[in-house]
Amino acid sequence: MTKKKTPQSKTIDTKYIFVVGGVISGVGKGITTSSIAKILQSRGYTVTAIKIDPYVNIDAGTMNPTEHGEVFVLGDGDECDQDMGNYERFLNTTLGRDNYMTTGRVYQTVINRERNLEYKGKCVQVVPHVPLEVIARIKRAAKKAQAEVVLIEIGGTVGEYENILFLEAARMMKMEKPDSVMFVMVSYVPIPSKVGEMKTKPTQHAVRTLGSTGIQPDIIIARSSDPLDDKRKEKIALFCNISKDRVISAPDIESIYDVPLNFEKDHIGETVIKILKLKKKKGEGLLSWQEFFSAPKKANKTVNIAIVGKYFDTGDYTLSDSYLSVIEALKYSAYAAKSKIKISWINSKEFESRAVHVSILKKYDGVLIPGGFGASGVEGKIQAIEYIRTNGIPFFGICYGMQLAVVEYSRTVLGWKDAHTTEVSPHTTTPVIDILDDQKIKVQNKEYGNSMRLGNYVAELVPNTIAYKAYGEKQIVERHRHRYEVFPSILEDLRSSGLILSGMSPDGRLTEIIELPKKVHPFFVACQFHPEFLARPLAPHPLFSAFIDAALTRAKNK
Repeated sequence: MTKKKTPQSKTIDTKYIFVVGGVISGVGKGITTSSIAKILQSRGYTVTAIKIDPYVNIDAGTMNPTEHGEVFVLGDGDECDQDMGNYERFLNTTLGRDNYMTTGRVYQTVINRERNLEYKGKCVQVVPHVPLEVIARIKRAAKKAQAEVVLIEIGGTVGEYENILFLEAARMMKMEKPDSVMFVMVSYVPIPSKVGEMKTKPTQHAVRTLGSTGIQPDIIIARSSDPLDDKRKEKIALFCNISKDRVISAPDIESIYDVPLNFEKDHIGETVIKILKLKKKKGEGLLSWQEFFSAPKKANKTVNIAIVGKYFDTGDYTLSDSYLSVIEALKYSAYAAKSKIKISWINSKEFESRAVHVSILKKYDGVLIPGGFGASGVEGKIQAIEYIRTNGIPFFGICYGMQLAVVEYSRTVLGWKDAHTTEVSPHTTTPVIDILDDQKIKVQNKEYGNSMRLGNYVAELVPNTIAYKAYGEKQIVERHRHRYEVFPSILEDLRSSGLILSGMSPDGRLTEIIELPKKVHPFFVACQFHPEFLARPLAPHPLFSAFIDAALTRAKNK
């Protein structure tokens, strides 16, 4: 009998693009990485993206959002940097923990391997063993995604001690396969107001600093308030040892979603294909992307949304990055409704201090209360929810926003004056939001890192509810990030008083979505999970879209 041959999986010659920062951080490495990835995907290549954070933290879960920005949660429960959200949104894909690493995570693995004698008695050194672990992680993510091109964003800027080992890993990969690795530097080109001229010297110094690590950038993305002129491109090319066509102008623009289109004006896609010697493919291009994001510019209606949050203030500045995914999800649903959107930030602590009266909310078409932790600003949010509920303003609560909606409802409708969450009031006589037993054990043992209810969980929806009509299906999967839940013992009280528990865990114990009947309130919906993590530019999230539709109806009727 002839034995059948098992078909072998096709070997992929994976290419790698490292994106590094020069001069200053925060000028758009994540958007650059996402945009180049999108361009290559639109040209038919299978692409994935990796974020390297140089922090010693194991993940982003324990970082303060006013310092680090939003903590993005992946489907597998990994808590990571907000750039991972940009990758998922731009590529319309789902990434996992293999696509995110930190210094702490890498060192932890190396130390564990040493303890398990996996290095077979060798002297374990910072170099080469740490860079080798970084390389192994990059290749594992590439293999899992079956990617033809992998983009790796290295956090921070060149010259920082923290990212030297990651740059060393990149250099080693380049030495191994020179034609399969390239480098993109995102550098800032300032225009000092008193000088009135674009200055390239900081970029020149950044390239020289990168050169000291053994790396020469193949492309320089020149970030500035204005487009680069030919003279500046020529200067950067001359002093940074690259050809002029590899200097890409990246001026400030209205929307981050215009960045891929802007890059293509300088033919970055063709340049990358040439450098990496990629076989040309025929993709669908960026037409649908361009059409989606150009539509709102022609819209003749605007929806005004207020976000009542508590992570806006960082010194004298407003940090909207704390709610980055929420903001983007609102935009996608507004754009899909062929509407412009105006978002206003309201710090809930201002309601508590009486600096702003809660009645200010009446002028908005809809109010969203996002997630958060701790006691700060909580009573201000509860005041806002009561005003929204009693004045018929479309309301969407997320995570803590849902929990506080239950607190407000319990106090005002059920008459439980002491109702509260035990997160804020551990000794309340009426706990309506409480930490469940398995979480109590983790907190008692100080197991805080990566120990919340995280990632994908199933919820079952009640027919003929707002939530059911939005999703159009009975069972959904959404991403979570919380430790506290609606106390199961009060569920019947909530139901009998008129609150609809429209989404529940399959065992009926955990509350996932609450809402008020439309005859009572035009749109009062809140969910325990984070729907913003699944919103995509060309696939807006159904709950956000339902909220925007309700807000547009209010705007029309005002």
